[in-house]
Amino acid sequence: MHTESALKRWLSPLVDPKIFDFWAAHLSRTWRWERRLARVSAVTAAADGATTLTLRWGRRAPALLPGQHVNITVDVAGVRHTRAYSPTVLDARQWQITVREQPGGCVSHFLSAPERVGSTLEVSAGFGDMLLPQDQAPWLLLAAGSGITPFRSLLRAAAAADALPPSVTLLYWADRAASLCFADEFDQLAADHPQFRWQPLLTREGEAPAARINAEQLAEWAPLLAGSRVYSCGPAGFVSSAEALVAGQALQVVSEAFSLPPLQPAGEPVTITLARSGRQLTVPGGTPLLAALEQAGERPPHGCRMGICNTCSCGKQAGTTEDLLNGALSAEPITALRLCVSSARSDLTLDL
Repeated sequence: MHTESALKRWLSPLVDPKIFDFWAAHLSRTWRWERRLARVSAVTAAADGATTLTLRWGRRAPALLPGQHVNITVDVAGVRHTRAYSPTVLDARQWQITVREQPGGCVSHFLSAPERVGSTLEVSAGFGDMLLPQDQAPWLLLAAGSGITPFRSLLRAAAAADALPPSVTLLYWADRAASLCFADEFDQLAADHPQFRWQPLLTREGEAPAARINAEQLAEWAPLLAGSRVYSCGPAGFVSSAEALVAGQALQVVSEAFSLPPLQPAGEPVTITLARSGRQLTVPGGTPLLAALEQAGERPPHGCRMGICNTCSCGKQAGTTEDLLNGALSAEPITALRLCVSSARSDLTLDL
């Protein structure tokens, strides 16, 4: 990678990246100046409604830490869309991402199609803080639905490095057994590593379907909660419930939600001033700023639309905003906010 970077610096004054990309595309689908492109080499079923794509890099894959996300950008019917996924590294040239097909979701439907084999996807650099800890404190992993994907990556990496701590518990909520991803892998991991155990909790199957996450379940399945590092990933409601249940008990809590919480009721209209253009907009309070700006015809940069990738981070010069992920209010001037998970609680001035 250092050799590649040095070559780019040497060629930059001589080569227009757009021209390089045009001609490189005639030689290889994965050669580009700036963009990272990976080829889809396989599309396989991971579970009911979930598909795993194997991505093959034309050269050594870019650096990615276990548990991190990347943005995948695709063109669907001439429109570019970006979504965040948590890859699992298979080897130096292959990753896998698992996509849960969403009702009406154009990107998930597009990626899940068998005809994706042979196509290329644009992939961002890795980001995210759900990383392997550096000590041997017990782990408690709480996953719901697609929230299992970063845990697969963490567990595989730790097992491969013989770095699993003495106690690792995975509790995995899904509606039915057929919806569980990687169940065979977790069974094998438990057979190979006695300190790992996992428990599927099925909410719509069996004589006594499992309840949503609650204190009784944690007491039964995670007696080592105190002193554990707790990782939770799933819908926003699941993550907020998990955080509340382990607050004050766990050694550390690391959470990622892949959906927005229920929106606040629309409030009184507020005025947003865009400092660079001088434009003033009137939008309803309580609406995510990214959506409100788009409805007004603005096109700020954005990525995952759920507060993970920070692509939509924007400076705020004045006003009060609400973080829709945790309800926190911020009236500090000259701060940065994520447009997709922030709403206006007063008139605002944004650095746009």
